[in-house]
Amino acid sequence: MSPAVEDHSEEHAESRSVEDHARARIVTDAPLTNPVPVKLRYDPADSPGTVCFAFPGDNEWVFPRDLLESGLRAPARRGDVEVWPCGRAQTVLEFHSPDGVAVVQFDNSPLVRFLSHTYATDTRTAPSPAGRRR
Repeated sequence: MSPAVEDHSEEHAESRSVEDHARARIVTDAPLTNPVPVKLRYDPADSPGTVCFAFPGDNEWVFPRDLLESGLRAPARRGDVEVWPCGRAQTVLEFHSPDGVAVVQFDNSPLVRFLSHTYATDTRTAPSPAGRRR
């Protein structure tokens, strides 16, 4: 079952930061799981080149934006975060911590949209990654 998608983009002109919202499914052995809200944030002034995924319960993961972009096309890993495509329309993110591993599935569209928004606010970067996808 695909995660439901919400797109509530907010671009803050004064700080040029981006905050998008998505819904994702935590992958477990349970038959059905409810989608969880995730805040996707990018602030080039605070930490250029990195994105933050904020989950309920103050669980945040910060990792390189290019890892997310690469993982949409092919499996990619850096440190405690792994990203890979899951079929044509979904992407899986795997977060490793001393407490265990969390596997989270997203529809691609909010991730691609988020990346596009981040590149639109960052004048140092190339055009939107959506144009580079095959």
